Amino acid sequence: MAKITQIVAREILDSRGNPTLETSIMTDVGIWATASVPAGASTGTHEAKELRDHDPNRYHGQGVLKAIEKINQVITPQLLGFEVGNQLKLDSLLLKLDGTPDKSNLGANTILSVSLAGLKLAANLAKKPLFLYIHDTFAPKVKLKIPQPTFNLINGGKHGAGYLTFQEFHLVSSSKLSFSQSLQLASETVFELKKLLQQQGLSTAVGDEGGFSPQLKNDKEALELLKQALQVSQYQLGQDIFLGFDFAANDFYQKGQYKLKNQSQPLDSKKLQVYYQQLLQTYPLKYLEDPFQEDDWSAWSQFKTQLSSETLLVGDDLLTTNPKRLQKAIDTQACNAILIKPNQIGTIIETLQTISIAKQHNFKFIVSHRSGETNDAFIADLAVGLGADYVKFGAPVRGERLAKYNRLLEIETYLNRRQN
Repeated sequence: MAKITQIVAREILDSRGNPTLETSIMTDVGIWATASVPAGASTGTHEAKELRDHDPNRYHGQGVLKAIEKINQVITPQLLGFEVGNQLKLDSLLLKLDGTPDKSNLGANTILSVSLAGLKLAANLAKKPLFLYIHDTFAPKVKLKIPQPTFNLINGGKHGAGYLTFQEFHLVSSSKLSFSQSLQLASETVFELKKLLQQQGLSTAVGDEGGFSPQLKNDKEALELLKQALQVSQYQLGQDIFLGFDFAANDFYQKGQYKLKNQSQPLDSKKLQVYYQQLLQTYPLKYLEDPFQEDDWSAWSQFKTQLSSETLLVGDDLLTTNPKRLQKAIDTQACNAILIKPNQIGTIIETLQTISIAKQHNFKFIVSHRSGETNDAFIADLAVGLGADYVKFGAPVRGERLAKYNRLLEIETYLNRRQN
């Protein structure tokens, strides 16, 4: 087995221009691998903790030199000579070195960069594409397929501008469409949407995840724009294509109530459920992410009873890729789908454990990017290798998003040729 001879960590910039961590691992057989980690803007309080410098004289305190120091002084001495290929052993060692439940010692970003580089390195040593190595090692019984995409075409909340309370407005592809068809549809819809915005004298500037960020009057206007943009499509809204939200309710939750920008008075959870039901009756909504605050468990459970089993009620801030919070959601029947973001939990093995629990309880799982992304396409391979139901990579624009979509196109070609 190849052994680790060197680990090199560096500070790079993510898609928002903030520092993040990139780590390379070298072996005694000359094979190496590199991984970079993303960062979120809208983060749940139950996520594992990042390690940042908090030095106001560098990058507004967002530097990651302390994380690099942890890799150089704490992690590397323990991994020199380590045999590559046993992910459980690698991640268990990283967790032991950290020694905290929330990764606050070494930092989830620090740990994940090494965990992920180790996984990539094992795939390189096995001479397999990363998605195939992940599949064969961790999910050999899963049928290899490209997950259905959900595209964030309009950005609001913390990711955008204007009077949009909700954070993301999605175009959700049905299983009737292949991935390449879905991507073509989303790309064409972006250009139709741009025309509509220009005709109305609205900004075509994009938000953090590539979706447009116009100064609209309310959230319904965003849905109407998406409907209009889809009218020229050959596909039918409500059958081939659906709409969806990431509400990101944490961001408009204040003192036990929800303050929507287009509502004069704040709403309690029951009144907010009524508002959501009105939206469901008006629009073909399939994807509903974080409609309530991350600890408003009763509201989640009540709302789930009102929904069709076909509607995805997705926990992100609610669940934070955490197996304990997922188990609570199962016990309380709070939702039926989970967003998977490895940097919310910190290691590959813990991510796999969470996905395993989701599968056991028939939860759909959606592999997701973060708003501060890199060009690392790892999550595309992870989604295919583990048989994700959906992927969420943002709009089909901006290089850091397209790195993932183009990787799925590459894998789709591989799988199609393999089947023929």
